[in-house]
Amino acid sequence: MSPRTLVRSLIATTGALTALSLTACGAITSADSGASADGSFKLAPYIQKRIDDGKPMRIKLSYHDPSLAFATPIGAGMRKAGKEFKAETALIGPTGGDAAKQVSEIQTLIQQKSVDGLAVSSASSDALKPVIAQAHNAGIPVISFNTDNPGSRQMGFVGQDLKASGESQAERLLKELKGTAKGKVVVFSVDTGAGWSHDRFGGFKKGLDGSGLEIVGPVNVGNEPSAAYNTVESTMSGQSGVVAVAGLDCCSTTAAAKWVSGAKGKGDIRMGGFDLLPQTAEYLRSGVLDFTISQNPTEQGYQAVKVLSDFLSKGTAITGVNTGAQFVTRDNLGEATVEK
Repeated sequence: MSPRTLVRSLIATTGALTALSLTACGAITSADSGASADGSFKLAPYIQKRIDDGKPMRIKLSYHDPSLAFATPIGAGMRKAGKEFKAETALIGPTGGDAAKQVSEIQTLIQQKSVDGLAVSSASSDALKPVIAQAHNAGIPVISFNTDNPGSRQMGFVGQDLKASGESQAERLLKELKGTAKGKVVVFSVDTGAGWSHDRFGGFKKGLDGSGLEIVGPVNVGNEPSAAYNTVESTMSGQSGVVAVAGLDCCSTTAAAKWVSGAKGKGDIRMGGFDLLPQTAEYLRSGVLDFTISQNPTEQGYQAVKVLSDFLSKGTAITGVNTGAQFVTRDNLGEATVEK
């Protein structure tokens, strides 16, 4: 065993034991299992051979829905890291956030031994836990990115603290409302069933606890722009006493902001969202949006590749990377990076 292999095995064993203490899920074994008898991680022989032969590492980022605008900057960060660390990278995943398709795609990678490091943004935390375990047991280092999957066999997480970001969004809305204690806050999401949406909304509710405001939603709008706007419009037509609107992601934010921009008395409605697409930036400039929270998607893609590359090539311990939450307003928009 080479020194790099020994260091990597010791590091992975420590991480795996920690993960085991957090989960009651049974391990899914494979014919070519990389799991040791004690349940710790052991790098797959085919991956070790590629390392020993000096071949570039094949690192895949499985994103829950590559058709989302948010995937574009993630891919840009991934490619930047691929060039820097001489890794072969690819952003994969199912259009429309289909968990079963995401699982099937990852299983194919495992069976074909066509991946050396895997980062997963789960379409459904529960649905992806078994296949994450399968990859781990096959000797493939796996992390989560963008959407955390606690209790799985992931070896680390790269992304924003979702619950904390949701709580921060609610607290900032309260400041924008300047003490308003009555009225409704309508919340929208592109996928209310997704783990990331549940976590962020959980934080949002906590942030509004004791405020006296009534939360409506979260309302699922989907990812297709026209349909998303129509859902926002129909939802808002049935509400009265709305004092604030919140989008939990890039595309529900732009759909809701479009409605707010055309609503009568829009100056009475405060709005906060997430991410910084070009449309979002325009809504900030025009005053429709009071603020948005950027979660640095380019950095998420970059760090996901870096973490896996460092582990594979250097034996560096896999640890979580918090990509942070940046509040963007009209005042500091010029200093922020628009997610194109």
